[in-house]
Amino acid sequence: MRFALIDDKRAEAGPGLKGSCPGCEQPVIAKCGRQRSHHWAHRNDKKCDFWREPETEWHRSWKNNFPSEWQEVILPDQQTGEKHIADICTDYGLVIEFQHSHMHPQERTSRENFYSDMVWVVDGTRLKNDYKRLLKGKDNGRALKPGVFLIEFPDECFPLMWLGSPVPIIFDFQDSDSIADVQDMRNYLYCLFPIKVGPSAVLTVWSRNDFINMTINGDWLLWVSRSMHELIQYNKDIQNLNEIRRQQQQNIALVQFMKRTAPYRTTNRRRRF
Repeated sequence: MRFALIDDKRAEAGPGLKGSCPGCEQPVIAKCGRQRSHHWAHRNDKKCDFWREPETEWHRSWKNNFPSEWQEVILPDQQTGEKHIADICTDYGLVIEFQHSHMHPQERTSRENFYSDMVWVVDGTRLKNDYKRLLKGKDNGRALKPGVFLIEFPDECFPLMWLGSPVPIIFDFQDSDSIADVQDMRNYLYCLFPIKVGPSAVLTVWSRNDFINMTINGDWLLWVSRSMHELIQYNKDIQNLNEIRRQQQQNIALVQFMKRTAPYRTTNRRRRF
């Protein structure tokens, strides 16, 4: 963890410092080696929050985009007493969780239910083929509008554990090579939206700065809510259009049937008289 309590004040790790965990109030040790960023650790690798994963430079780099008071915020459940440490919790109630390692789908669901208004930011560089799969899906997808794409076969483009999430998933593919080339598409963020259009997944493409600024100024939650409403209405419009087409096809089929059976019905009518 980045922050511990020293004399009831949040402090970063430093050589010789002693502190306590803000979550469980147990003593923590300052780890100040050369291979990893300075951080605090529980004795005997104890974890007071089992959702926490070892923090990498990727985590720290993302956290540095936000005010320190928004980082590692303890959020309790008032009814059960359960509490967890959110990577980022903004003043607008948005939780941002940065995920590098593999995670069981059950844990993902538990965290989404606990935090509710949240967005995942996933380290897409962990598996080398994920970027190629996503880019292929985007290039083969249909542009709904600028920066928004419909992906026809999402299970071929995204890691399966993230499909079906009820919150937005941001995939970050930036690495040391792409940072040097401003035209490299890995410098963008790719957001898997939590609603489909028919069978197709919705993918939006963001600049890094736009995403960060919108989460900081409070516009992200508003954008998600508005976009969800638009996509729900878009789905309804498609369903209505399909129903109109189905009825038109039935009417055409009925007219064709009546034309084919007209001579038979005329003959039968004459025979009766």
